Amino acid sequence: MRFLRPFWPTVKYWMEVEVHVFGFSIAANVLLSFFPFFLVLVWFCRSIGWDAAEQAVYFGMGDLFGREVEQQLRHGINWIPNRFRHFSYTSLLLLLFTANGIFEPMEVALNRCWGVTKHRSFLMNQVVSMGLIFACGSLALLSIVLSAANIESLRANGESSIAAVISVFFYKMAALPVLMLALLLIYWKLPNTEVGWRRMVPVAMAVGLILEAFKYLMKAIWPWFLTKLQVEYGPFYWAVIIVLVSFLASMIVLAGAEWASRGARPAAGISSTPESPR
Repeated sequence: MRFLRPFWPTVKYWMEVEVHVFGFSIAANVLLSFFPFFLVLVWFCRSIGWDAAEQAVYFGMGDLFGREVEQQLRHGINWIPNRFRHFSYTSLLLLLFTANGIFEPMEVALNRCWGVTKHRSFLMNQVVSMGLIFACGSLALLSIVLSAANIESLRANGESSIAAVISVFFYKMAALPVLMLALLLIYWKLPNTEVGWRRMVPVAMAVGLILEAFKYLMKAIWPWFLTKLQVEYGPFYWAVIIVLVSFLASMIVLAGAEWASRGARPAAGISSTPESPR
């Protein structure tokens, strides 16, 4: 019981209806931005003629949401064979609009964790969100480039089961630090208050590791989980997978913010913009 005592505030935080509203709002915007983001990445890889980078995109999507979603994406690409001849500005605009929507409820949720009662204006939220989109998008591209370079080096040395294991290992080695850095940027810059980045470094690292463990947990229960979704939702099951996985992941991210803000929140009625130690 003493071991579980530090986690009890987080459990109570998860039980609040408002937190579930934030989580589902983030998940819905992930679903809306998912395919435009995928199209932009594939267009970028094909425009430079780098097949290994495109395969790394598919692998990353499968690692996040399962092989079934990856197969749906590969099948969906065949529906639009002429889409990649020219850059899709529609996909880019949809991506920017829907990705910004992810950071709106997330800012409100993080402000609530830090005891901030005044949120940014819509315009300022869009400005900050745009900066985070480009920063996190650049980190995603960096992870893809590193994974693609590893895939090409393994192809040069021949395909084998050992090479496949090494490829997955190097993907994890590239993706996990990128995820932690993206989480650090979100925790540090998104709340409408001053948050010390040093305070958030261990939180971002811990949440990144928990999200990685969460992916392995989902893979362990995947056969049963997938069968239930296919029976209940039919052809829409892959969209439901994206929403549910994104919701659970967002709850973990929000729990990290709640944990980091303990002891730094102001007493009620004293201040709406707490200052965290650097």
